[in-house]
Amino acid sequence: MPNLRFAASKERRVAIITGGARGIGGATALRIAEEGRDVVIADILEVEGRERGTEIEAMGQKALFVHTDVTDEGSAKACVAQAVEQFGRLDILVCCAGVLGWEKPFFEQPVEQFDKVMRINVYGVYHFHQAAIPPMLDGGWGRCVTITSGARNGSPNQVPYSVSKGAVYSFVSALGNAYCKQGVFVNGVEPGRALTEMVVPRFSAEHLANPGTPIGRYSDPEEVAEVIEFLCSERNTYTTGSVWSVKGGRG
Repeated sequence: MPNLRFAASKERRVAIITGGARGIGGATALRIAEEGRDVVIADILEVEGRERGTEIEAMGQKALFVHTDVTDEGSAKACVAQAVEQFGRLDILVCCAGVLGWEKPFFEQPVEQFDKVMRINVYGVYHFHQAAIPPMLDGGWGRCVTITSGARNGSPNQVPYSVSKGAVYSFVSALGNAYCKQGVFVNGVEPGRALTEMVVPRFSAEHLANPGTPIGRYSDPEEVAEVIEFLCSERNTYTTGSVWSVKGGRG
């Protein structure tokens, strides 16, 4: 580790990754495990979640899959409680669980669709931070990262998703200033489009080969995970309440 005056010593810390079965969450679970962390995968996708756990254990780290509905406060609390019971601590939270929802004009988006997207993308983040931050405060150190999106700036055919990601951006900005003196940092990462199950099926092969980004391509999930890992590490000594852009250009 570089000579950072305020860096905590590197320890075998414990991370919860919501949506950790695949996509950016799956890549993040593996990347964080590479740094010597034990990982709890909180997801509804049991087969893929357990597969990620097997990969993590092959690295010599401990892994735990917890079937978790992020929209349910009790499920989030139970996941955190199980992590603390099993590993004796909780240091890192990464909220990757999210849905795009319908891509339709506003008047074709019923309130039920808005409610579904908000419950997963916003309530899920809220529930997990409320459950996870107390044990971090007990330990005197914590790092939280949530995925937001450039859609927060306004996407006409994705109004529920846009609103949810705008809320996440504000959430990070507010909570990042709440507990930083006690050693708990809260940040966000704003990917462009990463080549995940949420993105690839929506576009033609021609578009994916030349999407028009300044860098000339979409990202791999592992590239986004690299930034998340830094924000969750002891090397992050002065970043909190920020949203980092990982979009291949355009700020």
